[in-house]
Amino acid sequence: MPAFDELRVFSGNAHPALAQTICEYLDIPMGQVEVFKFSNDNTFVRFQENVRQRDVFLVQPFAAPVNDRIMELLIMVDAARRASAGRITAVIPYYAYGRTDKKDQPRVPITARLVADLLTTAGADRVLTMDLHAGQIQGFFNIPVDELTALPLLSRYLKAKELPDPVVVAVDIGATKRARDMAAKLGAPLAIMEKRRVGNADRTETLNVIGEVQGRTAITVDDEIDTGGSLLSTIVALEERGVQDVYACCTHGVLSGGAAGRIQGSSVKELVISDTLPHADGSLYPKLIVLSVAPLLGEAIHRIHNGLSVGAMFE
Repeated sequence: MPAFDELRVFSGNAHPALAQTICEYLDIPMGQVEVFKFSNDNTFVRFQENVRQRDVFLVQPFAAPVNDRIMELLIMVDAARRASAGRITAVIPYYAYGRTDKKDQPRVPITARLVADLLTTAGADRVLTMDLHAGQIQGFFNIPVDELTALPLLSRYLKAKELPDPVVVAVDIGATKRARDMAAKLGAPLAIMEKRRVGNADRTETLNVIGEVQGRTAITVDDEIDTGGSLLSTIVALEERGVQDVYACCTHGVLSGGAAGRIQGSSVKELVISDTLPHADGSLYPKLIVLSVAPLLGEAIHRIHNGLSVGAMFE
């Protein structure tokens, strides 16, 4: 039996299309809520239906404008708590500020921890997210965190393409575990890009390729692609070392600052991402392949609501 009354799924303004597809998977109507800004730039939230003792799931990836989306979610959580919701789960397919997970320079914040504290203080009882930039971010919360992964979704798509002589390439040392898991699913060898970030600028200096890639089809793996600079420099480095073709994949296609256009104009064959963030019409960027995580999130929501194991989804 469910631990709480009936299930309700609501969406902020970040990605209502994803929330709607999740509701279609669950075969429930999407909850009605007003989320808008007054002329003075203050955000207002009002639930338009009863949530008392309901199991409430609030879908809000931290898409651009990131700070507005975070504030929307915080106010939605507070409104649900004050409306006596039975349990409030923040569904955050993309957790921004994930790269700011430690003090790697003097006098800098740990913003990933700050956002976690804000969500907990607002009244969230649980968090459901996907492919955090760093695993330790789960430990920033004092409430349960369920982290899903899009790796099986991405690997199934790539495996079905039957690419010739594939090699999985971690775009940096930090992505090695993710790339190793992908390599295992595809039955392919692993290579690693050794690179160095230049200051706080959104650019990197690629240094070396560790592993044999010559004559192979390279598949680069990362958790997110932002400006695309790392991917483009990786493609150049791999081509200099004799790869035949390059395919790229990641969970979160942030694609800021015209990245989609630059990647479309590059020699990469396809960039395979998920819809944890909203994206432009695919006809503009034929190389951009978007796979939906709505069934994955919908199944996790169903399991959380009914007290079932979420981890069993990946066993």
